Amino acid sequence: MNPATALATVLVDELLRGGVTDAVVAPGSRSAPVALALAAAERDGRLALHVRVDERTAAFLALGLARASGRPVPVLTTSGTATAHLHAAVLEADASGVPLLALTADRPPELRATGANQTIDQPGLYGGAVRFAADVGVPEAGREEPQNRYWRALVARALLVARGVVSGDPGPVHLNLQFREPLLPDGPALATGAWAGRADGSPWTAGAPGTPDPAPLPAGPARTVVVAGDAPAALGRAAAELARRQGWPVVAEPSSGAWGAGLRGGALLLGAADWLAAHRPERVLVVGRPTLSRPVAALLADPAVRVEVVPAGSRWADAGRSASAVGGLPVAGGPVDAGWAAAWTAAADRVGAAVDAVLARAPATAAGLARDLVAAAPAGGLLVLGSSTPVRDVDRLAVPRGDLAVLANRGVAGIDGTVSTAVGAALAHRRSGRGPTTALLGDLTFLHDLTGLLLGEGESAPDLTLVVPDNDGGGIFAQLEPGRPQYAADYRRVFGTPHGRNLLTVARALGWAADAVPDAASLPAALVAGGPRVLVVRTDQGAEAELAGRLREAAAAALRE
Repeated sequence: MNPATALATVLVDELLRGGVTDAVVAPGSRSAPVALALAAAERDGRLALHVRVDERTAAFLALGLARASGRPVPVLTTSGTATAHLHAAVLEADASGVPLLALTADRPPELRATGANQTIDQPGLYGGAVRFAADVGVPEAGREEPQNRYWRALVARALLVARGVVSGDPGPVHLNLQFREPLLPDGPALATGAWAGRADGSPWTAGAPGTPDPAPLPAGPARTVVVAGDAPAALGRAAAELARRQGWPVVAEPSSGAWGAGLRGGALLLGAADWLAAHRPERVLVVGRPTLSRPVAALLADPAVRVEVVPAGSRWADAGRSASAVGGLPVAGGPVDAGWAAAWTAAADRVGAAVDAVLARAPATAAGLARDLVAAAPAGGLLVLGSSTPVRDVDRLAVPRGDLAVLANRGVAGIDGTVSTAVGAALAHRRSGRGPTTALLGDLTFLHDLTGLLLGEGESAPDLTLVVPDNDGGGIFAQLEPGRPQYAADYRRVFGTPHGRNLLTVARALGWAADAVPDAASLPAALVAGGPRVLVVRTDQGAEAELAGRLREAAAAALRE
């Protein structure tokens, strides 16, 4: 084998030994050795390979596969600007603790800083967003045994770091791969002889958790509320079970893993200042990273409340800088104020009834669609939520369901790559043998990642239904700063950003079935049709902005009764 093929062959073999089952490739010349090695692994039945023409789409597809499967997923690009297109997904993986592997092909040292074509300064490209980065030396002929050890140890290290095995802090890693020509194989590419891995098929370096679990927090006072933010599902479920045993109210974001145990409309409940003043908790146990709600943030900043944090890894969220303690979930036991906890449950029921009454009188809105979609989604399925309005609408208005898995890119909460994330998550979820995947995303989020719809020849099609409330623009901005008429003249252009496109035509042009859904009552039948499919529901942007205020007022009024 020539040196480039040797590195690629060993790298892919060690990735497979380390548990990698999926890989994503964007086409390019300098990355050819690794792309061909990945394709060979797929032919041998050792890997599922996914090819995308757009590097940003490829990266978010890998992110979705990794989020839904819990396994590291590599994404491979050629050199130059292609590598920069991975950065948004790397940032999301960093903030969300997702094991994403950025594999970037590069020119050798003699072609750097020379003006050589398609060359940028790639080492350290992703800065502090990666847990580990290596500028892999150029493979050379005649140094088989030491290079084999170097490459295998490096790949094993990258996988262990990405999974957070030792640190307890999973996240992205970056391997920058320097290749000299020739780039194409010149003979059989086999990881045997001097290029062999461990004889028993195990990774070159196996890992065992080296960081002890944090000491559990104390049981705490009787009036404790659990606030569950974006977190790994296992942590959220453990927090929900603890709260169930203790009788503590739970305010949970949809992607927390604890949502099914949460109070409906928790953000609206906390936004009712008079009610909260009469039922204020003594302690808030924060699990994961809350990001969605201003009322939750205000509660965590309340100096009268003790805030204790249970992080998902070695880093923890404390946006209000109010945490008094950080540790593991408390053990069962301690006092419980049952009457106080029951008052929270009864209040949430009143808020839910008030919300339903308002939505029953409202025109078609994204908010109402979010509530109805959650109710209609098939049990055992996966729900992917866009990070703009959809996840907030589900958080405020939907009845929480424990029989749905929920995923959202809440690390840095961008709308980019949402279609691709949903496609990757759907592919991984279907492989697990569970139900179909449904995604709810706004029209601008949909348009922002249209290349995510592009499935090339031979690519696996996801069992995914994308539900898109189309209000012809960015409706969320109308809700952020109401009552500013001096900006009305510019709002439509610089915030509303109307697109004026027929989204059904757009989806069909990219090979997806697409249907208009006239009303919420038609949703269950439309979802049964399965995917890949796009469902578009026309909504009123102006009505949505006005509805947000009415929902807050209705919740407050219900709690005064």
